[in-house]
Amino acid sequence: MTINCKGDLIDLSHPKVMGILNVTPDSFFDGGKYKSDAEILEKANRMLSEGATFIDLGGYSSRPGAEFVSEEDEIKRLVPTIETLLKEFPDVLLSIDTFRSNVAKACVENGAAIINDISAGLLDPEMLKTVAELQVPYIMMHMRGEPKTMQQFTEYDDLVKDILFYFSVRISEARRLGINDIVIDPGFGFSKTLAQNYELLHGLEHFRIAELPILVGISRKSMIYKLLESKAEEALNGTTVLNTIALSKGANILRVHDVKEAMECIRLVGQLS
Repeated sequence: MTINCKGDLIDLSHPKVMGILNVTPDSFFDGGKYKSDAEILEKANRMLSEGATFIDLGGYSSRPGAEFVSEEDEIKRLVPTIETLLKEFPDVLLSIDTFRSNVAKACVENGAAIINDISAGLLDPEMLKTVAELQVPYIMMHMRGEPKTMQQFTEYDDLVKDILFYFSVRISEARRLGINDIVIDPGFGFSKTLAQNYELLHGLEHFRIAELPILVGISRKSMIYKLLESKAEEALNGTTVLNTIALSKGANILRVHDVKEAMECIRLVGQLS
């Protein structure tokens, strides 16, 4: 199971870690932490030295109630960050967390390797076509509505089956337009209740039927800290537990704030197989 990143085949049959680097003022955990080039480079260096294969850059927070960011401002946040990182780490594989096709295009043209879209192309009708033209791997996530409204759409006939059907439709459309490398993300915390997030994790192995890499992003999310009556800053242990379960059920990429702990999960779970 591989994806082609800038001409290199990345083998995802052995799970990989994607480190999160948000250049936003209002992301739920690390918003506003990385403002200067020095802070960005220090965080990236730490993640890469701890074993991250990918770094996922976000320029627009997708948490409910996040401030609106124009396309122009999102590009202004992301492109200089890409340039800074590639100057210091020329081989780094950068993923761009965006649902906008123009942002995706600008970032890939400046050296990004992957597009990570929370909407699977539904918030921008040009996204799938643009990614096909750019010929980069595409991470498509399950969500209903948009971040501001997504928690109004949590009714499902059968959670896992409904999400699998969603992916079958979006994958077919992506393939039709010419996207070759697709990764699916079931979207923990997006259009799901607390209980549904755990139902989804319990049924994660069913997503193997798509025969595509599975990305799991549960790092420090409210599904952990609300259940434990704590907060995001105290959710690393819970994140590690749930990442371990996700790996046992077939996750290929762990998207995390804490790379070292995720790499340890992969090494330990790998000893069982």
